[in-house]
Amino acid sequence: MAGDSYKTILQTASGYYTEKRSRFLSYAIPVQTVEEVKAELEKYRKRYYDARHLCWAYMLGSDRTVFRANDDGEPSSTAGKPILGQINSNALTDILILVVRYFGGIELGTSGLITAYRAAAAEAIASAEIIERTVDEEITVTFEYPHLNSVMRIVKEDSPVVVSQRFDMDCRMTLRIRKGEAGRLKEKLQKVETARLILEKEKFGDML
Repeated sequence: MAGDSYKTILQTASGYYTEKRSRFLSYAIPVQTVEEVKAELEKYRKRYYDARHLCWAYMLGSDRTVFRANDDGEPSSTAGKPILGQINSNALTDILILVVRYFGGIELGTSGLITAYRAAAAEAIASAEIIERTVDEEITVTFEYPHLNSVMRIVKEDSPVVVSQRFDMDCRMTLRIRKGEAGRLKEKLQKVETARLILEKEKFGDML
């Protein structure tokens, strides 16, 4: 996986696992912010209000540095950590996996719980459609109208997405391109007479 791309899931998927009459219902949910994570957890807590445990883990960001796991009353590191482990094993991000447990009356023990939560998370991932997205960068350039042809020649060569454009005596274009290719595009644009780069920000898009 390239440094300017990452793997996530397209839409919510579910899995199911049973062990000694305990039922484990798992969900893999695409999310992009901690606020979305909180909203999804609240929704599933209301849906499964009668369950013994609702354990979860999430990973956010293209650099996969924002994450958290929760055991929700299970013995320490027997639920959230195995769930997070499955996210890491599949190199996924922008994902929340939650596992709802209905207790079956028989204790599973530490190793049994770890196995069950890991398996339930794996089932949800297995049923999900995994996609690859790029980390894109937006570049806004201003230039004087006589140099329009020079800028358009660069656009044709590097094929960025034209987000917006305004042609007047003072022209302005916003272009979007994969982050790994942004440096080359900016270097070319800066060589155009009167051109000035004024805005950069990251965007995320599907791989072609």
